[in-house]
Amino acid sequence: MSNPNKNAAPIAPAANFIRNIVEADLAAGKHAQRRWAGQPGLASDHAAGALDPAKIRTRFPPEPNGYLHFGHAKSICLNFGLARDYGGRCHLRFDDTNPEKEDQEYVDSIVDAVKWLGFNWEDAQENNLYYASNYFPWMIQAAEYLIATGNAYVDSQSAEEMRANRGTLTEAGKDSPFRNRSVAENQDLFKRMQAGEFPDGAHILRAKIDMAAPNINLRDPAIYRIRHATHHNTGDKYCVYPMYTFAHPIEDALENITHSICTLEFEDQRPFYDWLLERLAEGGLLQRPLPHQYEFSRLNLTYVVLSKRKLIQLVEEKHVDGWDDPRMPTLVGARRRGYTAEGFRLLMERVGVSKHDSLIDYSLLEDCMRETMNELDERRIAVLDPLKLVITNYPEGQSEECFAPNHPLKPELGKRVVPFSRELWIEREDFMEEPSKGYHRLYPGNMARLRYGFVVKCTGCEKDAAGNVTAVLCEYMEDSKSGTPGADNYKVKGNLHWVSVAHAYTAEVRLYDRLFQAAAPGAGDRDFLDDLNPASKVAITVQLEPALKDALPEQRFQFERHGYFVADRVDSQPGAPVFNRAVTLKDSWGKAG
Repeated sequence: MSNPNKNAAPIAPAANFIRNIVEADLAAGKHAQRRWAGQPGLASDHAAGALDPAKIRTRFPPEPNGYLHFGHAKSICLNFGLARDYGGRCHLRFDDTNPEKEDQEYVDSIVDAVKWLGFNWEDAQENNLYYASNYFPWMIQAAEYLIATGNAYVDSQSAEEMRANRGTLTEAGKDSPFRNRSVAENQDLFKRMQAGEFPDGAHILRAKIDMAAPNINLRDPAIYRIRHATHHNTGDKYCVYPMYTFAHPIEDALENITHSICTLEFEDQRPFYDWLLERLAEGGLLQRPLPHQYEFSRLNLTYVVLSKRKLIQLVEEKHVDGWDDPRMPTLVGARRRGYTAEGFRLLMERVGVSKHDSLIDYSLLEDCMRETMNELDERRIAVLDPLKLVITNYPEGQSEECFAPNHPLKPELGKRVVPFSRELWIEREDFMEEPSKGYHRLYPGNMARLRYGFVVKCTGCEKDAAGNVTAVLCEYMEDSKSGTPGADNYKVKGNLHWVSVAHAYTAEVRLYDRLFQAAAPGAGDRDFLDDLNPASKVAITVQLEPALKDALPEQRFQFERHGYFVADRVDSQPGAPVFNRAVTLKDSWGKAG
């Protein structure tokens, strides 16, 4: 069986303010003289290298302490897309400076997610996969330089005292009583912190800037803390670890990043980003031009929560079946549900990049998925609510071949055999004993076409003792087979899909819907869990055409009339796939939710 689930053609990028900045920098030759040692390093390392072959360098720097969610897809597409379109390189960097929350499981999942979205950090010349923890020696060197130049000091206040002395948005902070320690004393204490002499929290290294600064982030921010913890990459080698706000700009500079792109909540941190890099460049540690930070609005979707705390709660309290539950707004969950990488890339182009927060309706994401799946996915027949149809004038024990196109928009994909026999499965909604006005499917005396097969005329039905319909009775028009001249002899309005009972594959199908039934889960004073959608997962037993029995894990199809489905990547077995509904054929929630 051919697998049509291939990458779509690249989507033309839309203009945005960051692209305008990149183009202006390239036109001015701002970064043209940078040197590159072939790997991250200080200015002295890069000085021996050639001119940087990358016109720009961007990075996607996740902390490996959880699974990536839909919001991360926007950053991935932006950073890797810019590098691709402007002759640059995008680095995948694990910002692993917090040993207590990080794990190799998350590293592996992030690598898989970025590759699944269609991006790579490695080519014939470079492999730009990096770990911040590999830069710890340089970060310590940078901290020691700040101490030596009077730009950092060891503070021995408690966390509560530091918090009390920090001040407020309208009130200046107070200097630490340890702020004026001598350089020699600070150097000695920092060495002893590294040697493991002190317990966690006993001392902390702070930048010395201005405790009266209007921007609280410049009030002597912490840059190194004591942590006696095992790190997933460096083991027990270190007893001190850098704060994120100290480590991140240094990582960017070591990697020659030209455009450091992050979300708006980091805008207030940019003054410290710039202050730190300027101090280190003044000492010759970093080459110029220095990286510059640019902020954009994060992805906000209706019917979704992206808070890491709330996602953890959903998993730990078992409201979902794990991080890869197809209802979760994680990329691993989206992949298992059957969402496409192409659909995410299309969504990010349509959402665009700006500095203004906006709320995107979930239906736009679903529309992008439908659009890409309609192009990519072959068609198959599935009966989700089976009712038996018996063709009384068709010979018992006989069957024949009907032919259905694999993709109506791609005739080159050919047709497949769909077996036809005396007993078929049809959808229960395709028969009404007493039809409503405008109903054109099967009811006693009416004719309808069995798609790709014959025209049939309903002659009645069979019922059980409770009066429930158990079978529909029909006669077929022997000369009406689709694809033959006789097919045009019959003009009918109803067109039904079906599966031969003798040839059908009985399977489990999970009908997934939105995890929350409120557009803003937990808005106001509500508990967000009160907005969970009780119908977000419904498992049913269905009848599928026989070709689906050979579906491979992650292979997607349009089930005619029903939507787009994927063979579950976890629970499917050879010859026994289980299917998940990715999205319906049409929006059933309405554009406004």
